[in-house]
Amino acid sequence: MVLHTVSRLISLPAALAALEHEAIAEGFGMITRLRKEWESGTNRFDREGEVLLGSFCVDRLLGIGGLNRDPYADNPRVGRLRHLYVTKSERRSGIGRSLVERILGHAIVNFDSVRLWTDRAGSFYDRLGFDRTDGTKVTHVYLIRP
Repeated sequence: MVLHTVSRLISLPAALAALEHEAIAEGFGMITRLRKEWESGTNRFDREGEVLLGSFCVDRLLGIGGLNRDPYADNPRVGRLRHLYVTKSERRSGIGRSLVERILGHAIVNFDSVRLWTDRAGSFYDRLGFDRTDGTKVTHVYLIRP
């Protein structure tokens, strides 16, 4: 397990470029979407309850993930886990788990549930206590409060 720190991001780190390049090579577009949304100002994870976290080993960005108000829910108490990505060399090292656990810890204050959509990492979220669902634009839900 690599030693890493998880930090709140208030700007996009220069190290995001390497993570984006790797994600694109793997066929993932979430880091590019994150960067474009940030640059356009459409999503900077700066509304009440939102957060963007990065996992670092010194200045190397190992993973990233964020929490937004869910734009697909009609309820401001529903959060959405977004843009979670861990560099391939560090998967299964606990970095993804630590990012999600920190995001969920942050969610407790402002949200009653956290939803997400994934087409590849379902078992990862199952292991973290998310329940599978067949709703529109959502594959998993983490219930904080009924």
